[in-house]
Amino acid sequence: MARAGQDSQRRLKSAKKRKASSQRWLERQLNDPYVKRAKDENYRSRAAFKLIELDERFGLLKGVSRVVDLGIAPGGWSQVVRRQAPKAAIVGIDLLETEPLEGVTILQMDFMADEAPARLTEALDGPPDLVMSDMAANTVGHKQTDHLRTMGLVEAAAWFAVEVLAPGGAFVAKGFAGGTDADLLALLKKHFKTVKHAKPPASRKGSSEWYVVAQGFKGQAEAD
Repeated sequence: MARAGQDSQRRLKSAKKRKASSQRWLERQLNDPYVKRAKDENYRSRAAFKLIELDERFGLLKGVSRVVDLGIAPGGWSQVVRRQAPKAAIVGIDLLETEPLEGVTILQMDFMADEAPARLTEALDGPPDLVMSDMAANTVGHKQTDHLRTMGLVEAAAWFAVEVLAPGGAFVAKGFAGGTDADLLALLKKHFKTVKHAKPPASRKGSSEWYVVAQGFKGQAEAD
């Protein structure tokens, strides 16, 4: 009985923590101007403004004709592409179900699956000008582990970009601060003319997320 009582107390404390966390999230959402803007401008998520702000700084969407959206759900980034480059072909992929978007091919599958890269490239009629990734691994609550898992996705996205991008193309991906990612930076600097880090204003101040922006893809021959 004593053990059962202890278990109940632990569950109650855990429930209280979850309730407090949920309350903080709700308050943050209600007070977030980007959440209101997303609703007013009919974007599916506030994350759309991160891409808008990155595009304003780096011109990522200027003249694009083919775009790959890794981690597309719920679709905010592809919405931005559709508005900024309405004639561009877009293909997105995510494990989560994503509501259909006009003009966007959506694959519900794991990007890390062996067949995913071929499925993505087959959906376009040529090499993409832009590969963008807002992917993040599901967190387990251990900061270092969460960082390593997400950076593994970023590296996989970078390798995919190097394999499929058209010369002059660009790659943008979300990562998280906390650790030296020398291999990733070396890969990008080898294959792109410029590599920069950015934290758009739409990223919450308390968030450790940052974005790597690589532009001017050299192509395999030039990189070698």
